[in-house]
Amino acid sequence: MKNQLGASLKNIRQQQHLSQKDVARNICAQSMLSAIENGKYVPNAKLLINLCERLSISLNDISLLNDFEISNNQKLNQNLTVLCNSHEYSKLKTFLTNTETIKQIQTSEQIQAYYYYLAVANLHVSSNLTAAEQNLKLSISSSEETRVTSSLKRLGLVSLSLIKAKEGRITESDNLLKKATQSIQNAVYEENLNIVFYLAALIKYETNSTENSLKWLEKGISYITEHDSHYMLANCYHLLATIAKNSGKKDLQLQAQRRSSFLRELFGEKINENL
Repeated sequence: MKNQLGASLKNIRQQQHLSQKDVARNICAQSMLSAIENGKYVPNAKLLINLCERLSISLNDISLLNDFEISNNQKLNQNLTVLCNSHEYSKLKTFLTNTETIKQIQTSEQIQAYYYYLAVANLHVSSNLTAAEQNLKLSISSSEETRVTSSLKRLGLVSLSLIKAKEGRITESDNLLKKATQSIQNAVYEENLNIVFYLAALIKYETNSTENSLKWLEKGISYITEHDSHYMLANCYHLLATIAKNSGKKDLQLQAQRRSSFLRELFGEKINENL
């Protein structure tokens, strides 16, 4: 996340033929801007806004989430990212099932990522969960045993746990969630791991376990902010507001709604409205 954000700011600055000194003036030290561009420091919201205003760019132009690669062909990976970011799930499914795309997949990690994205596409284009469930199982089984706790493996497990929860298979869902979150606090941080906490809370919400859902939201918000990230915060607060509304906690609902709206407007994060 740090490298992608810094690289985006640096590229835009250079395109405008501005020096670091020009951009940093009256905003921050030039050394801090250098650290941001080199992926050594993540700016807080206020600093990021000021830098974007100086560069006359929208925060929505910067993508902070790294997609997994499904091929050594970078053009293919770029196409995947574009479809995912634009939420074109029908086109994503067509792209993934294309013979030419499949030919480009080589390693076990790429196979794992391929089936994960195919599951995501199937979840959004069909009400039948069977295909998505099969894809997730293939993604999980494609991972090497030595990388059980990789972020992609965790995402596959927690996504499958959510499907089981929707199907009312609570014990299976709980077992998968336990595997997905095992020692996650000690894992090497990747921004994609933020999703695991949100989905864990959503799973508990789906199974009417409000107290546990709130606990996962609390853990998730702390985890995300401790790592100087904002990704999934808007969704976490949106879910918190939904739970508060259903529980009759109007003060908590209003506070969570305000924070969700602020983060949504600030970072352009797409909110899961299907709660």
